[in-house]
Amino acid sequence: MNTIGKTGLAAVLFLAASAPTLAGELAGHKFLVTSVRTGDTEVFVVDPDTGDATNLSRSPQSEDRYPCWSPDGKRVAFISDRAGGANLFVMNVDGGNVKQLTHTTAICYMPSWVGDRIVLGMHGLRPEMANIRDDGTDLRMLGEGHDPCLSPDGKKIVYTGQVSGGVTVFVMDADGGNKRQLVKESNSWGAVFPSWSPDGKQIVYSFKASEALELFLVAADGSNLRQLTHLGKVATPAAWSPDGQWISFRLTDERYWSTPERMKKIYGEKPGDKRPVWVIRPDGSAAHVVEPLRYQCAMDGSRAAWKPLSVRREKGAK
Repeated sequence: MNTIGKTGLAAVLFLAASAPTLAGELAGHKFLVTSVRTGDTEVFVVDPDTGDATNLSRSPQSEDRYPCWSPDGKRVAFISDRAGGANLFVMNVDGGNVKQLTHTTAICYMPSWVGDRIVLGMHGLRPEMANIRDDGTDLRMLGEGHDPCLSPDGKKIVYTGQVSGGVTVFVMDADGGNKRQLVKESNSWGAVFPSWSPDGKQIVYSFKASEALELFLVAADGSNLRQLTHLGKVATPAAWSPDGQWISFRLTDERYWSTPERMKKIYGEKPGDKRPVWVIRPDGSAAHVVEPLRYQCAMDGSRAAWKPLSVRREKGAK
């Protein structure tokens, strides 16, 4: 008689309880995503309800990744190698007025934008974090760490920090001071990508659970840690909807980025269904794929970033 391990059983039960996509449930929202539908990795804005999609970066022969919204939803920050390297750029939400903000040989990634400041990772000789104004001035280094994410009030940064045995979730002041470990456990697989809830009270992140990477939630003070997904796959990275009702995440069946040969193969083949966008309620219910984003999503670690709520409510906002 065949048996199912604890992780497998949890995944079966969880998938059985997952809700199907309901028409209109994500109406009014917009996602920034990376897509390979053109043959290159480009930044798209997608309506998850209707499937309407617009290519914002429109830069053939370059790789454009890690998009995030400006607080007013009128601009987009992203990483591109169009000028060599992997630097931070900003553009208008219609794809116009593109401006390069950093000019570094380090690999920039995972920007987060609050107020007039953008924080991002910069991997050169070692993984570091940086803070820069949205006009490209006043670049400040914040110390070692990965994947910095600004709190909604701009006062704190949650990030991935190194500990014995791997990495875990840390928090610090926006100027890089007062660093402290938030999650006690360590994760040897990486891909933590912590992200704040819109009220600044919770953090969602990815962490190793048996042979999977699952989503977890923790309060901003380190209390009330709990596992959110039980999919038995690789769920990362995540982002909150601006109304706090949903969490988006990318889901794949393997950590192909952990092996250089495998990563090169996957990035070269660009399989159409390798890393779709899913959503889940913060209470762990209603997990399912977003149908318009089931196929043609890029294989990179970009979040499916939600358009700011205040902007969506403006009359006639696009």
